[in-house]
Amino acid sequence: MSTMLRRCVARTKGYAADLVYDFVTMAGNQNKTEVRNAVAQNAILVETILKEQRNQKLFLNYSINPFRKIHTLTGKPNSMHDIEDGEEDVHFKKVIERSHQEPVRKYLYPQTESQEYGWMTQPLGEFDPLDERVYFPIRSSAITKFMEAAWRAREQSHNLN
Repeated sequence: MSTMLRRCVARTKGYAADLVYDFVTMAGNQNKTEVRNAVAQNAILVETILKEQRNQKLFLNYSINPFRKIHTLTGKPNSMHDIEDGEEDVHFKKVIERSHQEPVRKYLYPQTESQEYGWMTQPLGEFDPLDERVYFPIRSSAITKFMEAAWRAREQSHNLN
């Protein structure tokens, strides 16, 4: 072993020393392939399995995707098992009905920024037509009356031609 390799192995102890030794010897000898020892391989395998188990989440609640179109196929006309009525799946029916509702009925609060506009459609207070602060009826002035008469005259002359 070279002096540099001895120093490197001396600084690291145990499992890391084996890996450093394997790495340095493999880097130094490009033509030779050196097999890592069984303990290091097993440690890598155990660490990989533990990482996979830590991040793995098992999902067992499978259901129909309500956002996908369902293509039903009719059965054979004279088949007995297609004629028999089965019991309906209540959960499936609720999921399908809920998927066809508008977002205001599905959720309590808007799910996206775009849904915030128009989420509350009920007026915030009672409407009072006598309150001039919030009620602006259509009013006509002298100018609007003049233009209305001008447009009527233009339409009549246009229709006669």
